[in-house]
Amino acid sequence: MKGPTSGRPGSALPLFSFSQVELPWALGPPDGRYLVRRPGDPADAPPEHVLLFATLGAPERRRLDRRRRRVATPEPPPAPVVTGRATVIAAEPLPDRAAAARWLQQAGEQRLAGDLAVLNRALHAFRLVSADPYRHAVERSQLLLARVGYGEGEEVAAGRWTEARELLPGRLRGRRRMLEPQARLAGVLAGREPLLACAELALRARLDVDQERFREAALQLLVALDAALAELDVELADRVQELRERRRQVAGAAESALRGELSEDQRVAVSGALGRLEAALRARALTRA
Repeated sequence: MKGPTSGRPGSALPLFSFSQVELPWALGPPDGRYLVRRPGDPADAPPEHVLLFATLGAPERRRLDRRRRRVATPEPPPAPVVTGRATVIAAEPLPDRAAAARWLQQAGEQRLAGDLAVLNRALHAFRLVSADPYRHAVERSQLLLARVGYGEGEEVAAGRWTEARELLPGRLRGRRRMLEPQARLAGVLAGREPLLACAELALRARLDVDQERFREAALQLLVALDAALAELDVELADRVQELRERRRQVAGAAESALRGELSEDQRVAVSGALGRLEAALRARALTRA
């Protein structure tokens, strides 16, 4: 599809590839452009991406006079919401217009996944600098819209493009989904099934691993394993013993995390131990089904 202001056919200005996503909430960071360097690169290194945040306004609701009583109607219309848009632009230009067209034909979910990782890195940084624990990462299934495309520098920096196409959502991933979530939720809410601290801690470690924050993952997973060893049922004795054996490696990785980055072997050990903890939690769910 053509952008709102398509590039001039004979233009020799450089073209930049991008992906753009929209979500049904404001993303958090103030609107504007941000340079993004690779993790660990010095501050004077060339940026890898330019990240553009924009908030798309919803219809503004009239403020009611505080002296008037606010009466709820039996069937109120949905409240208008603000949506957030993020555009991840590659800092390296495409060679020429023909190369840009070829790139667009092949660009798809793999490019989108890489750019979502860049976006999530920025959202994680904003969570820390704003000290807001309720900020969170986004995933593919939450997107209202996703597109990839290319355009001239000022075009894409303004959220527009020369050529782009939308990516249709695929099937939701089934990875790590618990069985019968509705029945289990009913049991938890009715007080028949307790929630485990190790399950919550494992989810936090999983997010860190998926976002390649292995230092945080190691520290989080060590606490999750200690909680699991105390909380998991006796009928899971074999799995508990396996987790106890893996704890030593995770403890070593957590100690290294206090001093700096983990080695590749330690990253593998953390990912493997987390997978076994998740398997134990799934086994526990099956015993209670």
